[in-house]
This record gives sequence, C-alpha cells and structure tokens, in this order.
Amino acid sequence: MDLPQVIADLVNAQNSFDSVAYANCFSETAVVSDEGKTHSGRREIERWIAEANERYKSVMKPLEYTGNGSLAILSAEVSGTFPGSPLVLKFHFEIVDGKIKSLSVTD
Repeated sequence: MDLPQVIADLVNAQNSFDSVAYANCFSETAVVSDEGKTHSGRREIERWIAEANERYKSVMKPLEYTGNGSLAILSAEVSGTFPGSPLVLKFHFEIVDGKIKSLSVTD
C-alpha cells in the first residue's frame, strides 16, 4: 500500500510505541479527536499517545487508504489490550505541508 510518508511514519511510530516520533508527525497546532476527547497541539498529542500506548499497547495494520488533496482516510486493523480487540478503525487526516493538521479516529 502506497501511503504518504507522514502516515507511514505515524504507523511506524505507533507500532514501535514511540510517542515522540508519533507526535512529530503533527503540526504544532494540530488537533486529534479520539474516544470523545480532543487533544490540541503537539505536546498534548504526545502526552495523549504516550498514555494510550501504556494503557492499550495498540498496533496498527493498514488495510485501505484513500486520499483527495489534503484529506485522507486510512482504514486500519488496530489490536491491543482493549475490549473488542482487534477493531477496524478509520483515521481521517488533514495533511498540510507534510504534517498532520488534524486527525479524527472513528469506527
């Protein structure tokens, strides 16, 4: 699957539980929406993913990717130590200048 570099980097960071590398895929003012919560800015995103990594040990397996301009959707199988694992989730990205500006995770 041919993913934009920033999304491939995000998947690799997630699968190696590297919260710093994960956060570095985002712009300084990025926003993430997941599990009914919003996380704003790279530092807050780093804290959120570090806590999620510790709690859930989630890894991603990309299944399908579609992109249109700056908008993209990645469907991925996510498995970890959470109820219902594995799940197929959709990651809705807005990518600007090679960085993720926004990410919304849905099922």
